[in-house]
Amino acid sequence: MELICESSALISNYEVYNLLLDVQAGRNGQSKPTKNQTHLATVTYETIKYLEKTTCKYQNAEAIQNFLSHLSPFNLTKAEKLQLLNQRPTTAVEIQLLIEESEERLTENQVYQLLEVVAKYLPDGSPDVSVESDEKAAVYGEEEYEEEEEEEVEEEEMEEGNEEFENSNPSLETEDNSLVVEMSSPAKEDSS
Repeated sequence: MELICESSALISNYEVYNLLLDVQAGRNGQSKPTKNQTHLATVTYETIKYLEKTTCKYQNAEAIQNFLSHLSPFNLTKAEKLQLLNQRPTTAVEIQLLIEESEERLTENQVYQLLEVVAKYLPDGSPDVSVESDEKAAVYGEEEYEEEEEEEVEEEEMEEGNEEFENSNPSLETEDNSLVVEMSSPAKEDSS
């Protein structure tokens, strides 16, 4: 294997994610991994699973374009813009880690402006509390939304069950504030 053009372009996690989805599905001129390319199929699958846990899953080309256009006043390098896009920082400390010599290049106010740009133009995948339930299901998928509702119902049922248990079991407190619970066990049947 020979490198023809080293570092001809930097690509974002969003672009990698979409490319691997195309490879996995055999879309847009990409061929699916064959039986002989099991390692490629494994790497593709594992990388997609990893990237699905990041915010790139919720990004789109328009949001990225808006984000990059709003970064121009900060005079950042291409690599720094890419890291901001991929990492989606939420604190000033993360900005300091991603931008070289940020203390000299950016004022404290600019750091917070940069965080506002990130929060405004890069979706993080968290549900918007002002969105109605039908819109949540459309954005996050029916299955994920239904699972979230089921978890809430299960939590409520567990709380109700705990209250019923506490009310149905007589207990006594002793002088040393220890709790004694009276419980009855089912009688063993004679199997003779």
